[in-house]
Amino acid sequence: MKKVVLSLAVVAAMFVSCKEAAAEAETVVDSTATEVTETVEAVADSTAAVVDSTITKVEETTKVELKKAEEVIKK
Repeated sequence: MKKVVLSLAVVAAMFVSCKEAAAEAETVVDSTATEVTETVEAVADSTAAVVDSTITKVEETTKVELKKAEEVIKK
């Protein structure tokens, strides 16, 4: 009888530990998903800033080239 009671106690302890492990796994998955989302947003923001600055440089270069072309045409 003692063996049966001890066996049930061990099985119950295993179920409890498995439930706790599952809850911890869900927490880890949730925090990882949040970190990935934040990283993606940060990369998107930095990429947008680089694209904006590149567009500005291209527009400025085009204006300079047009001015030089107009000067050559006037001569």
